[in-house]
Amino acid sequence: MTDTAWIATTLTASRPRAVAALLRYFRELDTAEEAFQEASLRALQHWPASGPPRDPLAWLIFVGRNAALDEVRRRNRHDALPEDDALISDLEDTEARLVEQLDHAHYRDDVLRLLFVCCHPELPLTQQIALALRIVSGLSVQEIARAFLVGESAMEQRITRAKKRVASAGIPFDTPGRRERDGRLAAVCTTVYLLFNEGYSASGGTEHVRAALCEEAIRLARLLLAIFPDEPELMGLAALLLLQHARADARLDAGGMVVLLEDQDRARWNRTLIGEGLALVEGALRQRRPGPYQLQAAIAATHAQATRAEDTNWAEIDRLYVALETLQPSPVVTLNRAVAVHKLHGPQAALALTEPLAGALADYFHFHGLQGTLLMQLGHGEEAHAAFARALGLARTAAEAAHIRTMLDRLGAPH
Repeated sequence: MTDTAWIATTLTASRPRAVAALLRYFRELDTAEEAFQEASLRALQHWPASGPPRDPLAWLIFVGRNAALDEVRRRNRHDALPEDDALISDLEDTEARLVEQLDHAHYRDDVLRLLFVCCHPELPLTQQIALALRIVSGLSVQEIARAFLVGESAMEQRITRAKKRVASAGIPFDTPGRRERDGRLAAVCTTVYLLFNEGYSASGGTEHVRAALCEEAIRLARLLLAIFPDEPELMGLAALLLLQHARADARLDAGGMVVLLEDQDRARWNRTLIGEGLALVEGALRQRRPGPYQLQAAIAATHAQATRAEDTNWAEIDRLYVALETLQPSPVVTLNRAVAVHKLHGPQAALALTEPLAGALADYFHFHGLQGTLLMQLGHGEEAHAAFARALGLARTAAEAAHIRTMLDRLGAPH
């Protein structure tokens, strides 16, 4: 990994905890974000020459904090600042001293606290989740818009309104109490889930998988479990993330090409993560309070328990998707169920499920990719070519585009 790539990965991984710590200090969203951006710019300037700090997160928090204090000083020249808020002027080898000053235990759970702050009931639910994704994870507006299947301008307005509402309502940045946490848990879980999804299948950029986001989502899910150890939906969420991430090493080949689930080398699946995930699924289902995350985790568990692709219990997966459709109906759930129907009853039955989704999923890459596959198997070459061409236009990463080009090559030129 090049120095630039390492720095970019480190900044992405550090962002949630750094912004959360800066927000705790300044209690203003924009200031915390700007402070982290300034610290990131300084890291890009100094780290290539001086080498990485011993604790990049501590470095970013302190440099960001002091850069923001410098800006405060410029704006308020007549207001004296406390002596312990002096600027860090020498960035060559400050990290050892910074680490000694920083109480790691103090900022370790800041991200979780920030999630609960963003998911304040003063905001509409969609604004809560969008704001949390923007502030906590640093996802771009475009990435968040794709997660919600809405336009970029609409999402920009949604986030702007949320920030203004936070500022005007005087929403406190203190840690919410147990009852408040209970009320905000569903929105926090959704945010963690969407954060993981962006890492699992990136909506843009050069990487198809952003492992740092997946690992941060898993870390947050584990922290949530420590607070709510008997919440079955939270157990289901954590299990789902673990079981999905267990396949990370097998999802791309050496050339960066997508490897479909049925073609993956299952010896490369992480059995430790699978074991942890399966235990959580079993614990959740024993409570007999089923929910969407538990059902999705049960589907992932069924895949994980198949030693070979041909051993997959597709009937069980179809049954679970039917239950999920009943509990949380959505076009994407039906599209995913169509894969199981395809395995059980063939492409024509699957096509009957997917065709009514064309309007709702017109701009969804995976819809057109599956349509192309089903139509190709049914011998409808021209229609399959059109579906793959549409999928190619919607591809979000180079790996997705390369996979669709492979399908087009297999199909041949349209007649």
